Amino acid sequence: MASARLPASRRHARALATLVAGVASLLLVACGGGGTQVDDRSLSQGDWTWNLPLSMPLPRVPASNPMSRAKVELGRFLFHDRRLSGNGLQSCGDCHLQRLAFTDGRRTAIGSTGDRHPRNAQGLANVAWNATLTWANPALTDLEQQMLVPLFGTHPVEMGLTNANLPTVLQRLRDEPRYPAMFAAAFPGEADPWTIGHVIRAMASFQRSLVSIDSRYDRWQRGEATLTAVELRGLNLFNSERAECFHCHVGFNFNDQVVHAGTTQARTPFHNTGLYNVDGLGAYPADSLGLITMSAVASDMGKFRAPSLRNVAVTAPYAHDGSVATLEDVLDNYAAGGRFISAGQPHAGDGRLNPYKSDLIPVIQLDAQDKADIVAFLRTLTDDAFLSNPDHANPFDPAASAP
Repeated sequence: MASARLPASRRHARALATLVAGVASLLLVACGGGGTQVDDRSLSQGDWTWNLPLSMPLPRVPASNPMSRAKVELGRFLFHDRRLSGNGLQSCGDCHLQRLAFTDGRRTAIGSTGDRHPRNAQGLANVAWNATLTWANPALTDLEQQMLVPLFGTHPVEMGLTNANLPTVLQRLRDEPRYPAMFAAAFPGEADPWTIGHVIRAMASFQRSLVSIDSRYDRWQRGEATLTAVELRGLNLFNSERAECFHCHVGFNFNDQVVHAGTTQARTPFHNTGLYNVDGLGAYPADSLGLITMSAVASDMGKFRAPSLRNVAVTAPYAHDGSVATLEDVLDNYAAGGRFISAGQPHAGDGRLNPYKSDLIPVIQLDAQDKADIVAFLRTLTDDAFLSNPDHANPFDPAASAP
């Protein structure tokens, strides 16, 4: 079953590897209720300070791209600048809207030329702590490397940069009156800071600054807020063996792939949640095969990274392909031990019987009140300050970025 679908997927994986290896040379040119205390800590990187609670470890930051306020601010502008796309019509921020925790509200993302991406746009809250950075590619482990894919990728086209149009794109940036001083401040002493490598380093720095740690749940942990009885029941269920949620959504970032400054060996698990079983033998849709695309291991069919649940109430729709509409639907699928899609519907099959489904997705005995309690708890993870922080905002025309 898996081998019949694999050749096209492996060709795509090789193309992705070629893209990363080929464009990486551009970077080399440029790089030359608990009452938790709050602790202001610094990585001693220029003027940048990480303001984090003691429960949140310092992030891993590459030595080749230390944080600075000037670099983060330049990165914010570039992240939201549509002139950075090949045709000048789309910015990174158009698929990652701040008010939606840097998702886009669509089932799957749409690139600058109209190509529809097979994946749901992931949120960027606390992305600096993610061990891997896409739904199912364990090789993409740092933001600088990962950014080559949306910028230069061709299947699908996202930002649409090519070697041919890159000089034009960089000239557009040179023509922005605010950028010369900003590039000079972000990369002092550089004879020519106008390179795609510097652009990528600035945007990676901005993304690392997207820290979400002030939800009502966080304030409750610090003794600054209360949770209702319903929310507390949901929290207790979430962390129980009965509901099983905490196995894949654990720790300060509510996921199971975390890396930080002190990490010596990162765990990078991927999971098949029984979302599909299109042939009765475990297959997923051709554009959603999962980790098998990279590993060529049959048992990796349908395996994807568990996303962080921070701000999850504003990041619908859900799953790697956006095929789950609401949090309530998510809970229904998990409680059933997978998703059943009836005959006549696209990708029909009984995901509950998928032979590659994770052992962490059994049938769970949750009644309607249990599910409502868990959803109520998940809504406490919304960080309104993060969703409106002016330090992250679109400096151009925010209204133009509506989906």
